[in-house]
Amino acid sequence: QLKLVESGGGLVQAGGSLRLSCAASGRTFTARNMAWFRQVPGKAREFVAGITWSGNVTVLANFVKGRFIIKRDNVGVVYLHLNSLEPEDTAVYYCNAVNRVSSRGTALEPWGPGTQVTVSS
Repeated sequence: QLKLVESGGGLVQAGGSLRLSCAASGRTFTARNMAWFRQVPGKAREFVAGITWSGNVTVLANFVKGRFIIKRDNVGVVYLHLNSLEPEDTAVYYCNAVNRVSSRGTALEPWGPGTQVTVSS
């Protein structure tokens, strides 16, 4: 199993930026499709962005298009660049391996602790 660890969250003002990182211990996920999700208390976890194992294809949820970018490097770290942040982006952000890069994809590994992103107005 992968042990996923997210980092890079924090408190930022509206309009600001953050870069989230997702790393794994246990084994590499360089050959896995990966995705970022987010969750606010009382709501279901939602898909934010996904990237294929090759890095050639990315999919973004409509509510982050033009603002967030997902990337991965060649040693297996997956990044989510959050730009033009809005208070509505406040959530705990999680990464996971997925069976397909889509909002309908299924997470394949146990969830990590996530990283809190708080955007102040």
